[in-house]
Amino acid sequence: MERLVEPGLYREAMSRLVAAVHVITTHGEEGRAGFTATAVASVSDSPPTLLVCLNRRIRSASAFRQAGRFAVNMLAGEHQAVAESFGGRTAASGEPRFSVGHWREGALGVPCLQGAIAVFECRLVEARTIATHDVLVGRVEAVTLGPDGGKLAYLGRSYRVI
Repeated sequence: MERLVEPGLYREAMSRLVAAVHVITTHGEEGRAGFTATAVASVSDSPPTLLVCLNRRIRSASAFRQAGRFAVNMLAGEHQAVAESFGGRTAASGEPRFSVGHWREGALGVPCLQGAIAVFECRLVEARTIATHDVLVGRVEAVTLGPDGGKLAYLGRSYRVI
């Protein structure tokens, strides 16, 4: 018989994991969309590939599959307001979220945050549904390096600069 870990206990344990904070963005037929994520990982450097976990319950979830391209914006310590806006901690949703921070159009036509520690522009090569999330695998086609200052991290259900 399979034993399942109680979701609240799992969330509490995961809150003790230090994670870098990113804003994942896209631009498709319905306009620009984005969300805050800590579940980002490198898959390979040859070819450069990364993955992002996207909660399918967010409004913009379908936009990422439809657009087929996205940017992973690694946030600097000064970008907490950006993380909060795209993480649903403010009343803003959709396009108004992009009023926080300074955005430019990247090489793939996706929104890229100016001043981010790094921006990875990706073409979607695979999407898998696992439980409540989609795992988006992207081939990195462009990288922009920003200032190498303090990074925004998430620990204990709050933001920290490291």
